[in-house]
Amino acid sequence: MKTLLLEIGTEELPISIFPKILEDMKNILAERLKAERLNFDHIKTMATPRRLAVLVTGIPETQAEKKIDIIGPPYKVAFTADNKPTKAAFGFAKKHGVSVERLVKIKTKKGEYVGLKIKEKGKPTLEILKELLPKYILSLPFPKTMRWHKSKIHFARPIHWILAILDKDVIPFSLEEIKSNNLTFGHRFMAPNPIIISHPEEYSSVLKKVFVIIDPIEREKRIINLLEKIAQEINGSPILDKDLLNWVNFLVEYPVAVRGKFDEEFLSLPEPVLITVMKQHQKCFAIRDNNGNLLPAFIAIINISVKDILPIKIGLERVIRARLADARFFYQEDLKVPLSERIIKLKDIIFQAKLGTMAEKVERLKSLATWITESLFPEKKDIILRATILCKADLTTEMVNEFPELQGIMGGIYAKAQGESEAVACAISEHYLPVEAGGTLPKTIEGAILSIIDKMDTIVGCFGIGLIPTGTADPFALRRQAIGILRILFEKNISFSLFNLIELSLKTYGK
Repeated sequence: MKTLLLEIGTEELPISIFPKILEDMKNILAERLKAERLNFDHIKTMATPRRLAVLVTGIPETQAEKKIDIIGPPYKVAFTADNKPTKAAFGFAKKHGVSVERLVKIKTKKGEYVGLKIKEKGKPTLEILKELLPKYILSLPFPKTMRWHKSKIHFARPIHWILAILDKDVIPFSLEEIKSNNLTFGHRFMAPNPIIISHPEEYSSVLKKVFVIIDPIEREKRIINLLEKIAQEINGSPILDKDLLNWVNFLVEYPVAVRGKFDEEFLSLPEPVLITVMKQHQKCFAIRDNNGNLLPAFIAIINISVKDILPIKIGLERVIRARLADARFFYQEDLKVPLSERIIKLKDIIFQAKLGTMAEKVERLKSLATWITESLFPEKKDIILRATILCKADLTTEMVNEFPELQGIMGGIYAKAQGESEAVACAISEHYLPVEAGGTLPKTIEGAILSIIDKMDTIVGCFGIGLIPTGTADPFALRRQAIGILRILFEKNISFSLFNLIELSLKTYGK
């Protein structure tokens, strides 16, 4: 059995394609190998910002034999009642260059026929792969592709090299002027020279020597270990944000950690603001102390090992300080205007071109909130209605304009700071939950009800104008929102007629 290694070397790939492209690479190659009757044991996909790689073990030297049935004339036509061949049998045998004795009876849905059972010998695997791999490379799906120079091929980023070997043998093929070989390259800055890969089994170990950790799982573990080690130096622990980890993991080939600090005065900002500023502006991880409080420090993961880390640390601190100062300004300015006074500005924010403004959405939500609370939670009606009225007001704030992912969260923070009850503030902050499949649900009944009616209004409205999810497109995340409603109802043990809610929601749209 042999091992296949394919590496596609490129310019820096967009982070948005990861990790989905790794699963696509695996599935597409598996389908193409099976279509060519090439069995295998395991497919492993790997990637860094500059390369996509796939390692396939257990490939035979030749493809499997193909059994073929060649159907001839009906058996009754080819043979007499006493099983003697007729002219039809002799003619069929002569056509295929065999003796009449080779003919067999083949049963089909249409009856019994004379035919031949032959085995087509498999081609050498190397011969198949040199045709398969270039087509495979160009079949990889990306949200956006590009052409470069005079090239007519499309890919996520310009391709610079292709490494393709089956055990020790190079698989020869070309993509325009790019010829496959057994060469790869190390880290762009620390080991940029070409390196020969003699066998797929040495691929990962050779790349490590030239400062490239090709396996994203191994690279992520190294990042987490670095984060925890650096945080422990100040008796802290890193906040391991899943999205940030994925981003950083595919942003580097050889992760190195740098710890920086910022002025303690910025700790007066709400925690979500601090974490988001560090995450979005510099892709840095926040640190908590042993009591769960944020420390005035952060950790950045960079893609190079240098003797003097101080200039990088100073640069990171300077940017973080400036961004935190901006966030503090936004926060202080936003607090000057109560959420209740911001509601009028929602008429200037479009919810969806055919579905009106956010102000109109809030009016619809009020109707839905009134119906549910009067039916199920009359004692919570005032709280839920108040939260409904204010829930979208933070869309007019400077903070949410700068960090859209904080919508709802900042609404709850501003509501509490401006004297709204804890229940109202909590419902506002929870009403977008869950924000992802399997994500955190609202903890309060008020937040759960507001989340349900907000999602239902979006679903009904989008379906009403034909924005129905397809297999490849769901721009308003309607599937996730529908599943979110069902999860809330089930896990919060809330029971009412969804059909009635849908019907009422249609009426609020004038349907």
